[in-house]
Amino acid sequence: MWKQKTLTLPAKRRGCHLVTREVLEQLPELAGMRVGLLHLFIQHTSASLTINENADPDVRGDLERHLNVMVPENAPYYEHTLEGPDDMPAHIKSVLIGPSLSLPITDGRLALGTWQGIYLCEHRDHGGARRLVATIQGE
Repeated sequence: MWKQKTLTLPAKRRGCHLVTREVLEQLPELAGMRVGLLHLFIQHTSASLTINENADPDVRGDLERHLNVMVPENAPYYEHTLEGPDDMPAHIKSVLIGPSLSLPITDGRLALGTWQGIYLCEHRDHGGARRLVATIQGE
């Protein structure tokens, strides 16, 4: 079986956000899958998806602070500046983290590790709602 749908995550402030529950709420069809794969793709160039710590929110804050040190705003060599000082750094962070995830499905659930969750990394100060294309393959 193949299924594809577009999910919407509401606008979030800049930072790394645990969105596992929000994603799963929009994918009730996973419950009927014995084995499969969920592919998530974010349709934006200034936000990204990753898997990381689901228990301690300090990890999300530390990740955001580290990304801001690695990729600062207002770097004198940026040419793409018309959309504000957070835009070019957002594009760079998106390239570093990536736009997609492939997650195994086992017995109707995502086969994430005990401490793993899905992160939406919002790299803009006011990025707006974010669309994810979810593609499910399996039986």
